[in-house]
Amino acid sequence: MIGRLFWLTVGAVLGVAGYRRLAALARSVSPAARARALTRFTADVREGMQIYMERQPGDRPSTLEGQQRHGELPGPSAGRAR
Repeated sequence: MIGRLFWLTVGAVLGVAGYRRLAALARSVSPAARARALTRFTADVREGMQIYMERQPGDRPSTLEGQQRHGELPGPSAGRAR
């Protein structure tokens, strides 16, 4: 019984270690696939930001600029004690 448990543990440890090494090897062999995925992701983000900017009205000030003009921040009243 103890012998089987020993070999089961040895097999599990070797299996996990082997899997990690093979996964690392696969990642190092194929950096081009990662670069392509990163390029596609970057293009998607840029396209999304372009669509977002096209939908925003250009004549409105940013939120920070609007707060500075009004002299106060939105939210709970400034005079309230914490």
